Amino acid sequence: MISKNDPFSIVKQCNLLSIARSSVYNKKMISKRNLNLMRYIDIIYTDNPTYGTRRISKALTKRYKLKAGRIKVRNLMNKMGIQAIYPKKYLTIANKEHKKYPYLLRDLIVNRVNQVWSTDITYIRLKGGFVYLTVIVDWYSRYVLAWDLSTSMDSAFCCNVLKEALSKYDKPEIFNTDQGSQYTSDAFINILKENKIKISMDGKGRALDNVFVERLWRTVKYEDIFLKDYATVQECRQGLKEFFQKYNTRREHQSLDYNYPEEVYLKKIILNKVA
Repeated sequence: MISKNDPFSIVKQCNLLSIARSSVYNKKMISKRNLNLMRYIDIIYTDNPTYGTRRISKALTKRYKLKAGRIKVRNLMNKMGIQAIYPKKYLTIANKEHKKYPYLLRDLIVNRVNQVWSTDITYIRLKGGFVYLTVIVDWYSRYVLAWDLSTSMDSAFCCNVLKEALSKYDKPEIFNTDQGSQYTSDAFINILKENKIKISMDGKGRALDNVFVERLWRTVKYEDIFLKDYATVQECRQGLKEFFQKYNTRREHQSLDYNYPEEVYLKKIILNKVA
């Protein structure tokens, strides 16, 4: 969230987030009450992603003594970009005019790095507002290849993160996304086509098709966002930079025989090149 109290100027913050200044100046302010409700909706939803508006409304009252009807909760969830895990997270709204691609990962044995990459977007709350986070993850090693923050859920920042990952690492055989308009846009699809990468998309209503990124969101929020309670975009960016560095290099994963993602990713790269 762009903040007037941030040590960086509005212009600098916009440049860091790759957004137009006009989108900031024209943005309607969110009341402190709504921001507080969104804060606790985020906590409830992260813990129980199957909860719809009715159950979240009840949980707000029972757990936090906050009153908010279903319509209020629905409006705030839409603003946050979330919806009960059925039919699908609302973060990436599909565009009916865009071509959809089949899901290529069902029954696929993922046994090497750069075989499958995937991406998604999640809502990140700040003390005075919110931003959106996107990451690209290697499925085999769980290695976070690239990430970024944005104040809007457009395709531009998703494309920039994809370009960054491709510039740093060998391209994947398959790239998996959901059917959101960010990922079905010509700009995003053309990058994959130009690099001759197979395109895979989650089935409609199948949030768990992208299960590794879904698990990452929970880890990020419980091990960093909820604990740190960032106030500004710059503070959040620096904190996440440190978190992902730790996640990749100093956080053991049971599914990786308690190795680190970077350890697995780089080791497999070397072995593949030697072979």
